[in-house]
Amino acid sequence: MNRPTESYLKVPYDLRIAKQIERRMIIDGLQILSYAGFPIVDYQYTGLGSIFFVDFIMFQKFLGIHRMLSIEFSKKIKKRVKFNRPFANIKTERGRIGEFIPGLNKDLKHLLWLDYDYPLDESVMTDVILAASELPCASILLITVDLEMPKGTDQGKTLTPQERMQYYKRAAGRFFEPEWETSDFALSRMANINIRLLFNAIKNGLAGREEVTFLPLFSFIYADGHRMFTFGGMIANPSDKGRVEGCDFRKAFYMRRDVRDNPYEIMVPIVTRKERLHLDSHMPCEDAWKPKEFELDGAAVLTYREIYRFYPAYAELLL
Repeated sequence: MNRPTESYLKVPYDLRIAKQIERRMIIDGLQILSYAGFPIVDYQYTGLGSIFFVDFIMFQKFLGIHRMLSIEFSKKIKKRVKFNRPFANIKTERGRIGEFIPGLNKDLKHLLWLDYDYPLDESVMTDVILAASELPCASILLITVDLEMPKGTDQGKTLTPQERMQYYKRAAGRFFEPEWETSDFALSRMANINIRLLFNAIKNGLAGREEVTFLPLFSFIYADGHRMFTFGGMIANPSDKGRVEGCDFRKAFYMRRDVRDNPYEIMVPIVTRKERLHLDSHMPCEDAWKPKEFELDGAAVLTYREIYRFYPAYAELLL
């Protein structure tokens, strides 16, 4: 079983551009659901705030969620967690997040983000099954895992497809699909493998719940260093399903409503602040538009056009 890697020591969570774009896209999708009558503002958000609490700040400010619970595994940062808690209404607990899923209030709807910083393993599958079996209808479940496997023993050499296949066969157990072959475990296919395994675990968790299904909504690949994958959707009864199907998702190009769809890959063109301001002044641009003032190929412009609404703005602030 993998354990949390204390990635807060390595990565400033609030400066991860692709992750921040993912958060903003998720918020955008949740706002669409709120327009359809889902009371997102009254949901409880449970996640892994670490010492940065970025998700908590954004979900409270942009969605108005006020019931919040942050789980921290590490014993080393108890004081740091308490000190950095940005709002008084955020409750904090210590332990594995899976330990707290059965105790979540059944009278509330939940936004639960199992935001792991390691690859899918037996503990992840167990947590996902538990979440699918316990979360009330209309709750949102998000799962993030690392797509980069541990290095092989041969001087840190990248694992072969055969080694990756063996890893997932051990990690997924009975949820591993027997028709999979070694070629399915090429690096380019790892997100699709994770989708199938997570979806299989969710279906298992829902098996005893009559007329309750899982509606996929989100599927992202991004990289701020490591290549990460997020999969998520709604635990839904027939009424919830009808409301979701009535949502206007036409502008939510990042949404993935079918597990057979490839994930949306968050690509971030490298531009300067001055270039970005110029690009923003022309957004949304025509397909063939390119800046005349500096070199930027058409593909990068189209990529920027997709994400400019969600691109975070960073600047130095002298206090």
